[in-house]
Amino acid sequence: MNTEILGIIVMFIVTLLLGLPLGKYIAKVYGNEKTWLDPLFQPLERFFYRVTGINPSLQMTWKQHLVALLTINLLWFLLSMAILMNMGHLPLNPDGNPGMTADLAFNTSISFLVNCNLQHYSGESGVSYLGQIWLMFLQFVTAGVGMAAAVVIFKAFRDKTTTQLGNFYDFFVKSCTRILLPISVLVAAIFVFQGMPMTFEGKDSMITVAGDTVQVSRGPVAAFVPIKHLGTNGGGFFGANSAHPFENPNYLTNMVEMISQFIIPMAMIFAFGFFIRKRKFSWMMFGVMTIGFIILTIPNIKMEMAGNPAIAQMGIDTSMGAMEGKEIRIGAAASGFWSIVTTMISTGSVNSMHDSYMPLSGMNELIAMMVNAFYGGVGAGILNFFIFIILAVFISGLMVGRTPEFMGKKVEAREMKIAMIVALAHPFLILVGTALATAFPAQGASTLNNPGFHGFSEILYEYTSSAANNGSGFEGLGDNTIWWNISTGIVLLLGRFIPIIGPIAIAGLLAEKKFIPEGEGTLKTDTSTFGLMVFAVIAIIAALSFFPALALGPIAEYFSM
Repeated sequence: MNTEILGIIVMFIVTLLLGLPLGKYIAKVYGNEKTWLDPLFQPLERFFYRVTGINPSLQMTWKQHLVALLTINLLWFLLSMAILMNMGHLPLNPDGNPGMTADLAFNTSISFLVNCNLQHYSGESGVSYLGQIWLMFLQFVTAGVGMAAAVVIFKAFRDKTTTQLGNFYDFFVKSCTRILLPISVLVAAIFVFQGMPMTFEGKDSMITVAGDTVQVSRGPVAAFVPIKHLGTNGGGFFGANSAHPFENPNYLTNMVEMISQFIIPMAMIFAFGFFIRKRKFSWMMFGVMTIGFIILTIPNIKMEMAGNPAIAQMGIDTSMGAMEGKEIRIGAAASGFWSIVTTMISTGSVNSMHDSYMPLSGMNELIAMMVNAFYGGVGAGILNFFIFIILAVFISGLMVGRTPEFMGKKVEAREMKIAMIVALAHPFLILVGTALATAFPAQGASTLNNPGFHGFSEILYEYTSSAANNGSGFEGLGDNTIWWNISTGIVLLLGRFIPIIGPIAIAGLLAEKKFIPEGEGTLKTDTSTFGLMVFAVIAIIAALSFFPALALGPIAEYFSM
């Protein structure tokens, strides 16, 4: 077997083997069951609650969860604007990097606030070390927010009939202290021993092989990168992200980073099954997501390993694959695998330049973000998939002439209206943003480096990445302009909070309803048949919404080669 393919298989299997016990541990954390980390983190959590005056045992309704979630995010946004605009006057800035402009700070603050990390700046020159530490803080807390929001869904379907859905701050703090922090420390230790920089000193002077003296940026990289992946954030310490040798030194760190960004989204699926005591249902979810993942992953690996036929026709050896924009130390296969994982689970980090991928590989990366429900980000993936479950339940109920039910609760008009708003908001944000950018080329298309079909794909990718809270980009687009900073900032906000507010509202409304015990006529939602129904709903919605745009971009580019 090709060693590159073997490496990919090992990464997936290791993630699965680690994800199962981690999912069980996560379920225990949120279920207030005893874990081996309690003695270490309970004192820290009690101190936090004592200082802030928060009562973690106070039960909240779904509306109170949303108020707490939105309020704390507003506070972080205001603090972020103040820090990013004034970095030039603040400490921990040995390289003298200036503060951001208002529109760039607006975009960056929102981007990191919504767990997207779309970066319209380069980390070496655009952010001070204090700015990097603040962004690292946001990568922790925004991942914690997504996980806390998902636990509201967990609670809604474990208790038969209730309005008390736990405490947002309790879920949020435990997500950060019991799950994200300890794994980040472990991963950071691996990175330090693999040569990743961990210093607060400024640029270092180095002499190249050619004898030139160059200034090389460094910083507290080993602390930043673990949560970048574990929280499915994706924001790079350097502009080249994980294609930079300081951010991803070798194939081992590439594997660790891959597993890190994959493990919590996978574990959250199993945690749901353990928490609501329906493990078979979580395997149904895992099966649907994994089928979608494989359908997109295998073609990307194959196309990138095959190389670019246009380059081969010039007599250039392409036996190593399509290596434009890729790192030799990583290879075409591992890069192609990463490109789907990072877009499917909304991490958005890159170890190669997606703008240089084969046209249909770029299409698969777009589809992964357009679907936005196969694994997904930490917490957010469960929320997005939940919407498609509700749609599948409703359609299935209509097909057999029964009142739609899910987990013993009737799905009625109110829940369906919310589900449809959430499902349609995603394509609406992407397609309207793309349409406006192309309709007003002086603003939206003026910074394109590539005209034609590929240029359209770059615009489509930017809004898709923003709406999916992904953060990766086709970097042929010059995006640090007022148009792109403001327009994508708006899409980022709506693309994050509509898919959080909608599922929490549906779960809260269903939790209040009378529980109906399962009978002979109950629709079984933990079977492969229902899983196929969910997959069909996802495929139909994505195909109907996005096929025309894909036909104008990557598909047209493919046929023009």
